Amino acid sequence: MQIYPEERVALFIDGSNLYATARALEMEIDYKALRSYFAQEGRLIRAYYYTAILEDQEYSPLRPLVDWLDYNGFTMVTKPVKEFTDGHGHRKIKGNMDIEIAVDMLNLAKSLDHIILFSGDGDFRRLIEAVQRCGTRVTVVSSNSTQPSMIADELRRQADQFVDLKHLMEAFGKPAAASANDEPGDSAYEEQLGG
Repeated sequence: MQIYPEERVALFIDGSNLYATARALEMEIDYKALRSYFAQEGRLIRAYYYTAILEDQEYSPLRPLVDWLDYNGFTMVTKPVKEFTDGHGHRKIKGNMDIEIAVDMLNLAKSLDHIILFSGDGDFRRLIEAVQRCGTRVTVVSSNSTQPSMIADELRRQADQFVDLKHLMEAFGKPAAASANDEPGDSAYEEQLGG
């Protein structure tokens, strides 16, 4: 990944998208190592983590991860998951954080040199284009090493740089099975969302 030491950098992590990508790669993210990696590469200004949380439960398995990230240098952006019943009577949940990511990224773009977006969601293509018009470079981290690919082709093409999460495993990833007693990780997503 090409980051210049003098660049002002911010991370924008789409939590559920990063979880799905890491799971497809059979890895778990070490968030402490992730933050340290980018702090060493450039001038890390902010590390945002976006996730929706089931608020009506007495205990959310995602809460330890959210609390840990909040106390360890990440700016947490959360909102309650919306529950609804589809036309077939099935209970569904929705927790899209795209608008929150877009607002924060556009607000900060002119104060940054480089944005790292952890998401493969093609809906972000126009956002990336707008940020680039502000003069800010954008790197997208996702994966096309999986079947199916976790990165939308239009997002990969729009980014100044695309980095496959698989190639960053040595820097801040670990095999998914090896993390059972480590600090909180993304496995909470699966439990919370009924996976």
